[in-house]
Amino acid sequence: MRRARSITVPILLLVIAAALIATTVQFTSMFSGPPPWFRPTPIARVAEALRTGAVPDNSRGIEVRRIREDRFGRSEEQPSPERDAAIAALIPAPAGNVQGLYEFPPHDPDSDIRGSFTIGLRDGDGWTIVSTAPPPTFTSWHFRRLAGMLITLAVLSVLAWYVAGRISRPIRELAHAATRARLGARPAIPRGGPREVRELAEAVEAMQDRILQQAEGRTAMLAAIAHDLGTPLSRIAFWVEQLPEAARDRAAADIDEMRAMLGAVLRFTRDDRSREQHARLDLGSLIESLGDDLAAAGTPVEVDLGPRVIIEGDPVALRRLFTNLVENAVRYGDRARLCWTVSAGRAEVLVEDEGPGFPGRAEALFAPFVRGEASRNRATGGTGLGLAIVRSIAEAHGGEVLLENRAAGGGRVRVRLPAE
Repeated sequence: MRRARSITVPILLLVIAAALIATTVQFTSMFSGPPPWFRPTPIARVAEALRTGAVPDNSRGIEVRRIREDRFGRSEEQPSPERDAAIAALIPAPAGNVQGLYEFPPHDPDSDIRGSFTIGLRDGDGWTIVSTAPPPTFTSWHFRRLAGMLITLAVLSVLAWYVAGRISRPIRELAHAATRARLGARPAIPRGGPREVRELAEAVEAMQDRILQQAEGRTAMLAAIAHDLGTPLSRIAFWVEQLPEAARDRAAADIDEMRAMLGAVLRFTRDDRSREQHARLDLGSLIESLGDDLAAAGTPVEVDLGPRVIIEGDPVALRRLFTNLVENAVRYGDRARLCWTVSAGRAEVLVEDEGPGFPGRAEALFAPFVRGEASRNRATGGTGLGLAIVRSIAEAHGGEVLLENRAAGGGRVRVRLPAE
């Protein structure tokens, strides 16, 4: 088998690719030059602007204005009499009437003006000033750099999303397989992905085998004990018949209770170890039919009709699930009420009662042989297997069971099952 690649390889490649792409974009932007402002300005255009008092056509980055004071220019600009004379000759105007300040003093007076400048032509009692306009906050150069950065970010995001998905997908599949594992159902553990994920999958599969083997062994032992206890219990029942009538009745009642408990244990272990083939069924019709049967037998149960819900399930197991919940509701809350809804591919069935509600640690009631009633009397507390069976059946159908207390008083059991 080909050795799987380590998870560090795609992460390292992603980091290298991100750095390479970002560096390439920055390198390209650097060679595109600085922001295109203060481009060299021909002295002929400056002379034309001074002569006409207006910005010449096709000129950008300069402005013309009139002032009366003799002081103008920027602090970083310096005079250049040679360039002043060259501009005055192009106007034409006396050399003394042109005064300019320049950011970069020229080596050649007739060359284009680089950088910022402020040049004035004396005109009567004032000055006509031609100067570089203030640079805009954002230029096309800035927008090009910003666009390059955004495109780089988008490309790297898509690349990171793809690599992260390739890394996380096998881990997510492994988690889904682990949540589906239960007694009697061993889902296949996915073995794809990097080397570390495959090693984790092998460890999870080995751990799942150990846990399920131990659970199956304990369940089988529990079923065997419950079955074997039936023989001595029958012998005890035979000898009980020789007791006085009062003692015989009490002993027979205890024997009947023990047989009922053993029967519940056997059904619990049988349900926990076997999984029937599921079929498409109408959950609403199943609940409605169950409610009619229980009501006909004298059980105080009420069913509020809901929408049509199609699920994949075992009808016998589901009837037992809701029968257990109704019996618990009637035992502890006098009456039971069932209703259901469906949304986002999930069916939700509520079983409500008018009893005292559930204790603070309601989750513990799902454990086998844990009862909400403290006594050991089956007439008031049952065997403690009802909710354990309910959860086992719900999980076998890919669902869940939640216990909660109603604001108006009473308990509520919320059963959620996958629906079409």
